[in-house]
Amino acid sequence: MPINTFNKFQISWMPDRSQLKRPYYLTLANALEADIVSGRLTAGTQLPPQRELADFLDLNFTTVTQAYNLCRERNLIYGVIGKGTFVAPQPGKNLLRSAVPDRNIIELGLVKGFDKIKTPIIEASESVLKKGYIEELYSYNEVAGHMHQRAAGAHFMRQMDVCTDSEHTAIFSGAQNIISAALLSLFRVGDIIAVDEFTYSNLIGLARLSHIRLLPVAGDGNGMHPDALEKACRLENLRGVFLMPNCANPTTLTIPEKRKDELSAVIAGHNLILIEDDNTGIPQTGVADYHSMFSRLPEQTIYICNSTMALCNGLRVAFAAFPESLKIPLLNALFHLNIKTSSLDAEIMTELILSGKAAKLLEQKAALAKERNQVFDRIFPEAATPGTPAAFFRWLPIPRLPLDEMAIERQLRQQGVNVHCSYRFTAMRNPDSFMRIAVSSPENTDDLTRGCQIIREFLKAHSY
Repeated sequence: MPINTFNKFQISWMPDRSQLKRPYYLTLANALEADIVSGRLTAGTQLPPQRELADFLDLNFTTVTQAYNLCRERNLIYGVIGKGTFVAPQPGKNLLRSAVPDRNIIELGLVKGFDKIKTPIIEASESVLKKGYIEELYSYNEVAGHMHQRAAGAHFMRQMDVCTDSEHTAIFSGAQNIISAALLSLFRVGDIIAVDEFTYSNLIGLARLSHIRLLPVAGDGNGMHPDALEKACRLENLRGVFLMPNCANPTTLTIPEKRKDELSAVIAGHNLILIEDDNTGIPQTGVADYHSMFSRLPEQTIYICNSTMALCNGLRVAFAAFPESLKIPLLNALFHLNIKTSSLDAEIMTELILSGKAAKLLEQKAALAKERNQVFDRIFPEAATPGTPAAFFRWLPIPRLPLDEMAIERQLRQQGVNVHCSYRFTAMRNPDSFMRIAVSSPENTDDLTRGCQIIREFLKAHSY
């Protein structure tokens, strides 16, 4: 018999004991999955301790442990040492499904960045293969990248007002890899990092795996609010901040210069580590009044140059700039995670930059993105204006529907459209619902138009 009656208090999840059948751990795990998928348990919900749930269900403690472990393997829940067990922001099955390409589906979920434009990439690859030192690229040498490759990266980042040199530049296997290295090397289990209320989805998953807590900080149309960040610093033992100042993923918000100054003052005052993920894909050439967060906080900031993602998704190459104080732990993490990034891929990226093909390719993609955004605006005039007219994705508010966001994704996929809803991008329970629509991913404008019209008709048919 249970020790507690549970009549005078409730636990956060109280499954129906009468529905449990042998094997109990499996039916309990399935019940937990059903409540997560249905939305009855929202992302971030703290689940009851295993002993407490075992007491409530009159089950053996190990049975509940087995059920929790099974749900953890399904990427439905995660644990934080000393904190408890929580519902994952991104239930794993949906992630795996969306990662598998389907030619019958219009892709508006994953951000691909016009990856059908391959000619400049092929030309750069052919040029690299003709170089006399190609054999030097097939080795474990130069963990952070060869000197000339890092120099090319430092040169490229200066266009985004990031003044660095090859000694403080490293090459990683994409922006996500840089974030992984930063979390594992510069933070400890239980550390707290401030983020926007909606933030980069893979950061949420990486923080979960690293047992680092993300603290959503309120913002407005100009991004994270400095007063809210200051309050969070007073109330919580913050260790770092993650910001995407340019066309943030997923909201498309861009932080104006005055707000950057205010946020920088708070970050400097509390000696926080700043991870600045530059998500525009478009260098800030000729913008005299543009200044990066890195230029304001060069001794506290890891800058992620994500423009390379826009050049070619398949080349998993990204440049990071960092201060001397963070160099050794970050490069150690790079070595232990990857040993090194592919020198061949890094050389192709270097060739794109030094030949001028990178700049032309980004200009071409920016022009295409502007055309796609005009299509989106015609179908969804109520959507907010993005931080750049060349945004690769858009943020669409969802009206009140008698469906949870997972059901919206499933039903739209059944109608031939893949989208990502806002539960994937938040580390907290949020009453507002949105949809990120990747305008750059469909193969052509007609597919984008058709996909957006399907979404428009779906929302109209199901709204109150």
